[in-house]
Amino acid sequence: MDATPLAAILQADALLPDNAMPHVQMALRWIHLLAGITWIGLLYFFNLVSIPVAPTLDPATRSKVVTTLVPRALWWFRWGAVVTVLAGFIYWVLLLKDEPQNGGTPGQYLWRTLVIWFALVIVTWAIQYFLLLAPPLTRHVWLYVILVLLVVGAMGHFIMQFIPYPGASHRVLSIAVGGGIGFVMLLNVWGIVWRAQKRLIAWTRESAEKGTTMPPQAEVLARQVRAASRANAWLSIPMLFFMAAASHYPLLGS
Repeated sequence: MDATPLAAILQADALLPDNAMPHVQMALRWIHLLAGITWIGLLYFFNLVSIPVAPTLDPATRSKVVTTLVPRALWWFRWGAVVTVLAGFIYWVLLLKDEPQNGGTPGQYLWRTLVIWFALVIVTWAIQYFLLLAPPLTRHVWLYVILVLLVVGAMGHFIMQFIPYPGASHRVLSIAVGGGIGFVMLLNVWGIVWRAQKRLIAWTRESAEKGTTMPPQAEVLARQVRAASRANAWLSIPMLFFMAAASHYPLLGS
């Protein structure tokens, strides 16, 4: 075997960054991707496997799954969401802080951008949360999903209308949209799915141990979980598009 190519690789000079920031950004991107794979992978597992299969299980098996498998899966699910969004947010803030802005001071639009972004995300989540409280929408999940996609689409439109500043780069704007969708999904995980699932798991465990019946509210919470989870699955598609587009598909900004 000719060892020349391998020897050439081993002898090549490594072109390492000359400051710490590229290392920090790479670490944040790596953590963001690793946690994101965990979060979105479990999201797809719940929607494509767990939720469709659950009604086919006998009560004893379903109770065992809900009280043993689901809590562990939800732990990785919700904390994967936190790490994904937190690492991505810090990375985005670093870009905003250091980005040259048409001869102005780097980072001069940082706080303006963050305030507008957070306001749009919170308002968007509040609207889709109150939509979830309407029983007809949770009984017709696809109608709820369509309305959520429209509301989040409006959020993306307003982000692109109010956030761009002189010299804003495509990468910053694409992450603003994708990250906004991701933050809405995070709020769904903690504000809807996990809050309801805690009660459903407790009621299921009590029912198995004491022979009690599930309260009538359980079905309402289960429908809300299914609707929010299905909405998150569909929101992940544009979210992943804008995250990938940040580096590979320039279509926004300069």
